[in-house]
Amino acid sequence: MYEDILVPFDGSEGAAEVLHHASEIAHWADATIHVLYVADTNRDSVTVVEGQTVDALAQEGEDIVEEATKTLDSLGVPSETDVVQGDPAPTIVEYAERYDHDLVVMPTHGREGLSRYLIGSVSEKVVRLSSVPVLTVRMQPDEQLTFPYEDILIPTDGSTAATHAAVHLAELAAALDTTVHVLSVVDDSAPGPDVRSTVAGNESEQAATDAVETVVSDAETHGVTDTVRHIEHGTPAEEILDCIESNDIHAVGMGTTGKRGTDRILLGSVAEKTVRSAPVPVMTVTKPE
Repeated sequence: MYEDILVPFDGSEGAAEVLHHASEIAHWADATIHVLYVADTNRDSVTVVEGQTVDALAQEGEDIVEEATKTLDSLGVPSETDVVQGDPAPTIVEYAERYDHDLVVMPTHGREGLSRYLIGSVSEKVVRLSSVPVLTVRMQPDEQLTFPYEDILIPTDGSTAATHAAVHLAELAAALDTTVHVLSVVDDSAPGPDVRSTVAGNESEQAATDAVETVVSDAETHGVTDTVRHIEHGTPAEEILDCIESNDIHAVGMGTTGKRGTDRILLGSVAEKTVRSAPVPVMTVTKPE
């Protein structure tokens, strides 16, 4: 399902754990991992060594990707490396698209010491901008890294972007022979009955049910044999986290709008909060404009 996996990498402990997780996916998929180090041009890294002008970050990057190659070799995963200069988030996105990678795996909100370009806003920018599916791993002490995934959660609001993402996740789930949990949340915090009743907002009981049934039907069409339906009331981001904990979910899959001009994520802050706070890997998939 995946042939070329891009891993933006800085060699820190958190990033190393993500590299191992990516290697498990690559080993299963018989894929090649491309390790990318971005020398951040927003930082002053040019210096003079023995009369020669050099980029210290780029030099450091060469050492880091070499160590990553040794790790992947020891794990039996084929790899390639590259060190490039640029503004990290758009550089990662452009690189993945230019070289036809079919998955980006990167950490977000890592522990202290993790390079700035791989945490917080940069990872979230990659999620917002990338036309390539992105698997983010929040490196915190409660992070659960299990592969193959035995239970995958697909939150849906019934939109075309959510349905598009669900197809990709269904293909992955079918290949893994995993259980798919489909969740739609009736947002009781939404203002006013008119908003709650609109299909576009997916805030009525019927709309939530229809959204779940659409994803379940698509999943079964793509070969998923075990599905679980969840209709919940409450705050979407909180219900997603509750569903992860209650059902021993190993990964979450969500859709993005792909509207680069506005950098908006499907479900707005819900997807952002999930990427930031879910204790399991989160895959985001963009619907083309």
